[in-house]
Amino acid sequence: MDALALAKEIVAGRRLTRSDDLNAFLTCDLQQLCEGADYIRSKLCGEKVDLCTIINARSGRCPENCKYCAQSIHNHTNCEVYSLLDADKVIAEAKANEAEGVDRFAMVTSGRSLSGEEFDKALEIYKRLKKETKLNLCASMGFLTREQFKRLRESGVTSYHHNIETSQRNFPNICTTHTYQMKIDTIKVAQSEGFCVCSGGIIGMGETWEDRLDMAISLFEAGVRSIPINVLMPIPGSPLEHMPQLPEEDALRTFAFFRYINPTANIRLAAGRLTMQNNGEKVFKSGASATITGNMLTTSGSTIQGDREMLSAMGRDVHPVYGTTCGNHDCACDCSGDSSCDNTCCGPSDCCGTRGN
Repeated sequence: MDALALAKEIVAGRRLTRSDDLNAFLTCDLQQLCEGADYIRSKLCGEKVDLCTIINARSGRCPENCKYCAQSIHNHTNCEVYSLLDADKVIAEAKANEAEGVDRFAMVTSGRSLSGEEFDKALEIYKRLKKETKLNLCASMGFLTREQFKRLRESGVTSYHHNIETSQRNFPNICTTHTYQMKIDTIKVAQSEGFCVCSGGIIGMGETWEDRLDMAISLFEAGVRSIPINVLMPIPGSPLEHMPQLPEEDALRTFAFFRYINPTANIRLAAGRLTMQNNGEKVFKSGASATITGNMLTTSGSTIQGDREMLSAMGRDVHPVYGTTCGNHDCACDCSGDSSCDNTCCGPSDCCGTRGN
């Protein structure tokens, strides 16, 4: 496969499907593949890097048996356990992140779903965040109902995070308390309620290369616009604690073919940056256009200031852009709540078409 020639075809409009020989990505020259991925990124996504921060707003006691997770009650980790954080604590963290120049902020909660009084409390926090900050707002709260999604959208949240984790074939090897199809169904409901969906997965859990390719094409088929890719950081006390560290070359190849298969999505570097040189600098030259930043969870080791300095030195744009859903280059405007918007600044699947009013 001529990776650079294929990259030019993709920029010109070609899109890959399951009928294409995706296995060619596994044997082609890695350097050329990464150069081609970066070319696609520069032409179709531009130089802007979307910076996202998250807060672990509710921790531990999760009834799901995901093998990679520190917060599952089925695993024997030293996970901190607490209920939904106080509103002032969340808002103070968000404002501190905003002051450092991030684009978006998300509350992430443990458990199968957030419901009852805690869900109501989360909505009030988001309403305050919408009023008191300019941040683009995202949520990660598990399997919500359609009615919950409606209420979440009304509170000011525009993006919803819900990873599929791996391929459909491999999913039962990772989790058995819920199904892959439940993940897909939740994504579809969120999209139908006007959310940009952020969904990706974890590599280095013992999956095959074919599983990674399948995950990439499944996300394309699902119309996912923001794709976080995590490199497994084995958690002591979890079933995957003895998994070997994924070689950086494998991570680079994965990020690169995700870009070829999802050419206009934000490919987001997430957990596992400590496994890479200079906190993943090469990934941003291999198709990545976004990242989770700050000192939290398994992304620890990166800081907002450090990321901004590294990316700026690479010639990337780290100035925050507010009013977007997924952070895509074609949605860098604030159409939210603007009834006069004529869709000239973004497509129907972006902020103009999903403003929810």
